[in-house]
Amino acid sequence: MELELSLEFLRVVEEAAIAAARTMGEGNAHKSDQMAVEAMRHALDQVPIAGTIVIGEGERDKAPMLYIGEKLGAGNSGVASFPQVDIAVDPLEGTNLCATGAPNSIAVLAASEEGGLLNAPDCYMEKIVVGPSCKGVVDLDAPVKDNLKAIARRMDREIEDLVVIVLDRSRHKKLIEDIRITGARIRLIGDGDLSAGISAAVVGTGVHAVMGIGGAPEGVLTAAALRCLNGEITARLVLDTPELVERAQAMGVRDPKRIYMTPELAPGRNIIFAATGVTDGNLLRGVRFFGEGNRTSSLVMTMSSAKVRFIDTVHLERRRDVKVRFQ
Repeated sequence: MELELSLEFLRVVEEAAIAAARTMGEGNAHKSDQMAVEAMRHALDQVPIAGTIVIGEGERDKAPMLYIGEKLGAGNSGVASFPQVDIAVDPLEGTNLCATGAPNSIAVLAASEEGGLLNAPDCYMEKIVVGPSCKGVVDLDAPVKDNLKAIARRMDREIEDLVVIVLDRSRHKKLIEDIRITGARIRLIGDGDLSAGISAAVVGTGVHAVMGIGGAPEGVLTAAALRCLNGEITARLVLDTPELVERAQAMGVRDPKRIYMTPELAPGRNIIFAATGVTDGNLLRGVRFFGEGNRTSSLVMTMSSAKVRFIDTVHLERRRDVKVRFQ
């Protein structure tokens, strides 16, 4: 079942990425996101599951986004019995990146058995993401210099050799200053901390850590990917208004100051993670269009079988004279 569903979810993120990529560079982030959402919803409704969105883009009143609590999949019609699956989605991570043609925009989905993904509100989250060699050495409440020293020690290198990704936001002014004081190098990004988090867990990307405050949905998706990659995220929800605290409590969050580790954000035993590049990035190439079809670059991971697949797919037009080309 895991293999079959991983291929189904691959198709879902491919279709979302292709739809979004057709809007690349148009400068309309809302349209890019809308195209990805519609394509992902349509594809998910054909998957043989009874799926529930637990990480999405908001509540029902923000439709037509994929909202928290939405039921998707062929099994929700009641015609046949299909597995119950919790789903976390970001149909287009980096909407502005796609709209401007900038790197690292991706379409993403994670899935698990019921209860396998934290049902978190759409709020901010403090995060530190590291790779497998640095598991257990970072502390969300420790000074930046102490965390970077610990990472450097584990990686057998100097702090000056580290590259830390930080979202380019005014809220990170102090964090950026603290990192620079240590001598570590910073790669500021406009969007896409999920893609950055995955890069930190893959050797050879040149990324050693991700620090700062980003979206909680992206944090849970990152955790799902890191369960498959053996990396680590330590995180805490930013619940700075009574309304957010109330929403979080309604979703089962009892301690608003709790620090979550990777297995707590994505506790599932059967996690599937799938992502397709929309624009070129560190790990995945963007969608490439040509006269007889298009080509996608995807990452599909299954935790229980310990498989990480990089998949290059040519999608051919349905014509009798169509030809496959190498590129």
